[in-house]
Formats: sequence, C-alpha cells, structure tokens
Amino acid sequence: MQLAYNLAKKGCGGVNPNPLVGAVIVKDNKIIGEGYHEVFGGPHAEVNAFRSAKESVEGATMYVTLEPCSHYGKTPPCAQAIVDNKIARVVIGMLDPNPLVSGRGVRLLQDAGIEVESDFLSAELSQMNRVFLKYIQSKLPYVIMKTAMTLDGKIASRTGDSRWVSNEQSRAKVHELRNELMAIMVGLNTVIADDPILTTRLAGNKKGRNPIRIVVDSQARIPLESKILNTPDEAKTIVAVSSKADTAKISQIEALGNEVLFIGEKNGRVDLNDLMLKLGEKGIDGILLEGGATLNYAALEAQIVDEVHAYIAPKIIGGHAAKTPVGGEGIELMKDAVNLQNIHFENIADDILVIGEVVY
Repeated sequence: MQLAYNLAKKGCGGVNPNPLVGAVIVKDNKIIGEGYHEVFGGPHAEVNAFRSAKESVEGATMYVTLEPCSHYGKTPPCAQAIVDNKIARVVIGMLDPNPLVSGRGVRLLQDAGIEVESDFLSAELSQMNRVFLKYIQSKLPYVIMKTAMTLDGKIASRTGDSRWVSNEQSRAKVHELRNELMAIMVGLNTVIADDPILTTRLAGNKKGRNPIRIVVDSQARIPLESKILNTPDEAKTIVAVSSKADTAKISQIEALGNEVLFIGEKNGRVDLNDLMLKLGEKGIDGILLEGGATLNYAALEAQIVDEVHAYIAPKIIGGHAAKTPVGGEGIELMKDAVNLQNIHFENIADDILVIGEVVY
C-alpha cells in the first residue's frame, strides 16, 4: 500500500478534479503490475496496473489506495475490470466518499466473490487527497493560503520591495503547489503592485501545469496592460467582479481573451463565499491563495481558507509602514484569533515552512 501511495502522488497536477490513486498487483509474493491515475480522462490506476502486468493476474491481490469506481464516467468502472480480470483479493486504502461510488465498489467486488479488506494508510491517503475529499462532498474548492514573511512578520519593506523575502528553494516549492492546484487567486492590489504572470516554473525545466488565474477585482480596475490579462495562451484568467464594475472595461478585459465572472457583493466587495460557490460550479477543486494582506484577511474572515503555508525567512526589516501577511481591520480579542491545528514544520534551507489546517 505504501508503494501504491507513492505511485498515486505521481499524478499530482494531472488528474484534478479526480483523486490521486495508485494500484499494485501482487502474486506469489511478488509485484507483477503497478500503475497510477496519470491524467484526467485517462485510464485509472487499476487499468494501468493491469496493462503493466508481467503475467496473468488471475488469483492475484490488488492493493489500491482508493475504493475502485463502480460507475461509468469518462472511463468504464474499475471494479468491473477487477472482476473481469479474476483478481482474488483487493486491499483498499480508503473508501470513496463520492456518492457515485461510496461503498458500491466494495459491494460489486464482494458480490463477485472477491475478498475485500479496507482502511490501510487511510489517514495518509486522506491527507494526500484532501482537495478531492472536500470538493467531492461540498463542491467547494479547497483553499491554501500561502504567505512569505520575514522574522519580524513583514511581506515587503516600507518601500514595497518584496523580491525576495523567501529563498530560492522555498519559491521552487511554491511552484510545485501551483502545479498541484487547479487555480491561483490574487487581489487587484497584488496585480497593480507586482504585475505577476502567475504561471508554473518547475525545477529542472520539468513541464508543469499553469493554474487558472483568478483576480478578485470588484470594480474591474485591473490595468489592461497587466501580464495576467495579456497571456491567455499561458493560462486562463478569470476576473471576479461585482455589479459595480464598468461594463465598457469588462468588454475590454474579455476582448483580450479573459473571462469575467459576476459575483454577489458583501460589504461593498466581491462576496468570497459566492465566488467559491461559482468557482466550484466550474469544476475548480483547489485554489492557491497568493493574495496580499487585504485579500488574505478577507478570505480568513469569510472562512474560505482551509490550510495555511507560511514561509518564514531569517531576515528582519522593521518599519511601521511595512505590510504584514494579513491586514484588514483585524481581530479585536486574542481569544478570537484564527487558530491552526495539525501543525507541520519543515526546514527549507534557511527558511522555515509552517503548514497548518485552519480552525474556525
């Protein structure tokens, strides 16, 4: 199952909004086949494992990280393929909460006389597929808020200079996240200040997936010369606006090959909860939030953030005017602070990465 888990992770960035799945076939105490879900719409892990088999799989045991699907989607049901290939025993890492599967795959196997065992490495597998698990059950994107700050909590100097707070290795890790998640979201202020392109650049010139770029811009004030609006061949850009947006400007944004998405208002700004609902309807299952202080606070206030990745660099710059990762009005009492749980610390060269799940 550990091998199947490792295989599943190879699908990162290629299968969304499907889950990461790996499969291993064992016969006479030796591995005779293995596979993973490589690309959305392509063969599932079980089928790829069958295709790689070095000998007959009849009577073998299959280890698969997620309950085999039992319905027709973009591919035929894997549970039926397991039956047809006369597998004798199936060990499942975790059951699939997808209402189209949820226990049906197990029953199909058992009805065919196949021995089924489940719940192996389920905690690790749930963590690996946390984006899928939230989306399949709520149809809302899983949001990871990424920040990079100095030791004294600044994301830029008093002049606005922010290149670079974190080190090269940390920035490379962020690009891995961009590859894994389907979309990346920033606010208007970030576009104006940095004019980012928000594409993916992986180490070693490996080909990555550029995320869908989302700009939260209530009044459509984004400069038309922005890189993010003028690179439709690199990645799709969605500008989320409210009814206050100027219709002429919207037409200009769309003429450059971008999409404008109208979102309800809350306190005079884009309602982030409505935005998540509409992005979920578009099949966007995960978002990397690389916003500035204003959007980060608004996202936490709206309770759309599921996880925080905070990079801390061993630098001190000071300054009353230097911005912090989270701005906005701020929380009044310490007892009402947003807390994190299941904390993980990681050293990345001389930077420290803190990862935690948000508790509301």
